[in-house]
Amino acid sequence: MGQNSSITRYFNRVHTPIRTNQNETSMDNNERRIITVNSGPQATKFISNRISTSKYSILTFLPKFLFEQFRKYSNIFFLCIVIFQQIPGVSPTGRYTTAVPLTFILCCAAIKEIIEDVKRHFQDDEVNRRRVLVYRDGAWIYTIWSEVKVGDIVKLVDRDYFPADLVLISSGEPNGICYIQTSNLDGETNLKVRQGLPQTAHVLSSVQLKELQGTIECELPNRNLYEFAGTLKINSVAFPIPLCADQILLRGSQLKNTVWIYGIVIYNGHDTKLMMNSSSVPLKRTNVEQVTNKQILFLLLILIILCLFSTIAGEFWNYKNKDAHWYIGLNIGEDRETWRHIGFTFLTFFILFNNLIPISLQITVDFVKFIQAYFINWDRDMYDPETDTPASARTSNLNEELGQVKYIFSDKTGTLTKNEMIFKQCSIAGIMYGSGNVAEFNSYELLKNLEQHTTRDEIREFVTLLATCHTVVPENKVHTELPTEVVYQASSPDEFALVTAMKQIGVVFFSRTPDSVTINFRGEEERYDILNVLEFSSDRKRMSVIVRTPRNEIKLYCKGADNVIMERLATNDERAQLTSEHLESFATEGLRTLCLGYRILTKQEYDEWLVEYRQASTAINNRNDLVAEIANKIEQNLILLGATGIEDKLQDQVPDSLIKLHKAGIKIWVLTGDKKETAINIGYSCKLLTDQMLNIILDEENLENTQRQLRQHCQRFGDSLCRENLASLVIDGLTLKYALDASCRSDFLKLAISCKTVICCRVSPKQKAEIVELVKQSTDAITLAIGDGANDVGMIQTAHVGVGIMGREGVQAACASDYTIGQFRFLTKLLFVHGVWSYRRLCKVILYSFYKNICLYVMELWFAFHNGFSGQILFERWTIGIYNVLFTAAPPMAIGLLDRCCNTETIMRFPAIYRMSQNRTDFNIKIFWTWCLNAVYHSIILYFMSYTMLKHDVAFSNGQVGDSLFLGNMIYTYVVFTVCLKAGLESDSWSLFTHIAIWGSIASWFIFFAIYSYVWPTFPVAPEMRGMAKYVFSTPYFWFGLLLIPITTLFADFVYNCIQRTFYKTLMQEVQEKEVAHQDPSDLVNSRQPPTTSRVAERLALLKSVFVRPKTPKTTGISDRPYHGFAFSQEENGVIPQDQLIRNYDTSIIKPSGL
Repeated sequence: MGQNSSITRYFNRVHTPIRTNQNETSMDNNERRIITVNSGPQATKFISNRISTSKYSILTFLPKFLFEQFRKYSNIFFLCIVIFQQIPGVSPTGRYTTAVPLTFILCCAAIKEIIEDVKRHFQDDEVNRRRVLVYRDGAWIYTIWSEVKVGDIVKLVDRDYFPADLVLISSGEPNGICYIQTSNLDGETNLKVRQGLPQTAHVLSSVQLKELQGTIECELPNRNLYEFAGTLKINSVAFPIPLCADQILLRGSQLKNTVWIYGIVIYNGHDTKLMMNSSSVPLKRTNVEQVTNKQILFLLLILIILCLFSTIAGEFWNYKNKDAHWYIGLNIGEDRETWRHIGFTFLTFFILFNNLIPISLQITVDFVKFIQAYFINWDRDMYDPETDTPASARTSNLNEELGQVKYIFSDKTGTLTKNEMIFKQCSIAGIMYGSGNVAEFNSYELLKNLEQHTTRDEIREFVTLLATCHTVVPENKVHTELPTEVVYQASSPDEFALVTAMKQIGVVFFSRTPDSVTINFRGEEERYDILNVLEFSSDRKRMSVIVRTPRNEIKLYCKGADNVIMERLATNDERAQLTSEHLESFATEGLRTLCLGYRILTKQEYDEWLVEYRQASTAINNRNDLVAEIANKIEQNLILLGATGIEDKLQDQVPDSLIKLHKAGIKIWVLTGDKKETAINIGYSCKLLTDQMLNIILDEENLENTQRQLRQHCQRFGDSLCRENLASLVIDGLTLKYALDASCRSDFLKLAISCKTVICCRVSPKQKAEIVELVKQSTDAITLAIGDGANDVGMIQTAHVGVGIMGREGVQAACASDYTIGQFRFLTKLLFVHGVWSYRRLCKVILYSFYKNICLYVMELWFAFHNGFSGQILFERWTIGIYNVLFTAAPPMAIGLLDRCCNTETIMRFPAIYRMSQNRTDFNIKIFWTWCLNAVYHSIILYFMSYTMLKHDVAFSNGQVGDSLFLGNMIYTYVVFTVCLKAGLESDSWSLFTHIAIWGSIASWFIFFAIYSYVWPTFPVAPEMRGMAKYVFSTPYFWFGLLLIPITTLFADFVYNCIQRTFYKTLMQEVQEKEVAHQDPSDLVNSRQPPTTSRVAERLALLKSVFVRPKTPKTTGISDRPYHGFAFSQEENGVIPQDQLIRNYDTSIIKPSGL
């Protein structure tokens, strides 16, 4: 039946019929792939199975690296300077004073990129070197994944990942069935069933496999995960056999609960659907970098204006003084020479002033980020011993973005949850058993009451129902008679948890045949005949089986969601109220609940119903609706047995982590491929959803209704739209498809950002990326995406920052991410500590780098007023070039690596501190230009105080007067002293390295100056510096100025800091003072919180009065009652109906080994 439906679906998709004549084909050669099976080499050469998620290869490194580096405006600028310096007679600073530093900077950046990309190559190699069993030349051989070829036949065993996209031939299960887990692709937790073709399901050994020869014709590689069209032509079969998605095993999926399978490789490497849904590694640029680039453009404009002004001023000075100074203009003759002279003068000033833009900025920033990344890697608090996974920064370019995140997009399965279901509590006949506070179910009271309590009959029915009403298949792998040795195969993790729990209390389901199940009830074997299975669906929200008991009674066992079971109970059930209270308790603890009921059927009643059921199940039209209607007739007047509570085990500390993230002003969006009910239940477990919130659920089936609902909700929010509200939004994947339409997109975004939490269900990988892109492009906010599966790669690469959970569902997400961690809880420290520290440190590094360059090099402009705008330099050319490399390199390093605003414990305790960096208070246009103007102010004081000091007096007692270079070296010394002390003034904390960096930088100039003054003529460099240190150090004016001028320069900064820290303290500064005083800052942080809680509560009350729950039974609208997530994770509309699936199994038959 399942196979016939698969064939029918295939033929409905194929536009032209497949003809038995092999010369006639339905696909053009250019639109199909032909693969030979067991017939030697392929006629067509296909790509290899090697995958790569790295940014570079040996061939592409240089062009890609240069492209990325010269996207930065500063590097383009300095490349132009290098070119201009090669023009003879133009450069006042020599030909190589920019080329050498720029080359050094690019080499350092290249080394950093190589080191980071080598890590990606190693991770790719881990995947490419996995081993798999391949059938070649009549023998099984082990080979690595990267050597798997199209047309190869592979054998995989339980828990193996598929190395490529395969066509299922056969398996060790009945009728070629296998179970696969696709959570790595679509996020769904339940197992899915795939079935090989009947014509190949008999191939169970190598001998039979050798005889299998033919060809596969299929569509070209594409990214459609859920569609496939092809044909299998076997030499021993006269007609082509259609293939569809029911026979396809996709790379990234995992074989589960299946002994072994044979599969033929049809797509490999980057042709697999998984890889085609992935995109190339994007080149991400941080917000700080973008702002910096824009300001560099403004500085460039100012530089051009200064050059124009200096050129015009120089020409004006020459014109005014040409009569007094006869030599001016002798080398200028014709008008053409005049314009050439003006052009060269402009280039001279352009080269002279070019260092207003710091050439060392990029290498300083890259080095700081590189070391910051190692701080993340070395953080022991983010090491996960369970998976032996440390935190890892796969790129260092985005460290500061971690401190500005406002939206987190999270996967559910494997990210928030472990995908482990544990039976925790139950309620039987109004009595609660177990506790949510213990790791496992405590069965002592239940077993005690089973023996001698008045409710022992209800307990027996309860456990019998759980042991028989399911689709689980037992397997005795050790082939013993002991029922405790049985292991279970289950497509639903919830059913697996329930059956396993019954096994632990001694009610063991250990055998299944097509017509019966056998349980061992505490030592006694009982056989139940399975008469009918009434399947679960998301509409029915329940599953029932009709069984004949060992006492020849006919019973209906039913389990399902509380609302559907309660409304089908007998009217006089007295225990319903107690059970409802227990359900409330289970839901409060975040458990997935099921209600259990049963009824005894008379033979006549059952026979009459069976006639109607058979008619409905064979109907041509509306079969599913008729079957559901007939099933509903018999699922009435149930006797309530009780309820179960299953914990969908969360990752450690997930609720606490989410609460902290919310307190930090971060909005959480959960994007999952799982069902709505499952996602909502996890939302409650994680505390993302509460009954105190305004819970909005959107589940529409067309564009018109979606558009109407979105507009109505937006109108009801009124003035609260796009503001912080205590509300949540849950939206289904189909509705989301319409919500992302151009006509709905704006309303959907407004509604979503008005909610504290958004949960999107049944979301495809493409939709995940689209949602992230929508928020990223429509809001001025930093986004972060976190996930662990291949279905999360798109959103991880789209978001500003991508974080992969390592060691849960493969490494695809980790390989595509920017940062990897072992568990979700480590995200808080990654953001709050490393993010805040990196952001604040990097902002200071950038601002300080511009400050120190402007402070020194703008003095060339002041000096131009005294040299007739001739382009004469104030400082020696090589001291200009190494100013950033030697004398002022260490202070920004100290700030960027060791400056600390608050300690780790404080930031982790008070997430509100994160809001300061999130709101970009440390780096914006206003702050940038404030620092630049401050640098100009400092340069004015430094230059004109030094100039004035020597203007009216001689520098030496013997009457000797210093020249321009003498003045320049004095000012240079004062500048080094001032900018180093400025670094200390801006540091939040002083460490030993800070002292070494500041005082060591000052000392390095004095040492260099003393040595450099005597290198000529030993080395042919700087003859004008000969003996200069002796002249400068021997004058008392120098030492007096060294004491007076830097202090005068920084006095205004010191006064400003004192006033600001006294009267206008930031929260960060107040917390720092509390830390120094060893006081608890709790009261301080709480008092400084904006009073939004009361306003949000008021808006919530107002919104609840405006939103009215629809009277129709649709789920779309406002949820105003406590939600009980029910524990079902079955695959719906699968390859094989659940009834047929379990009837395929006979556990008394030994499974083939597949050898």
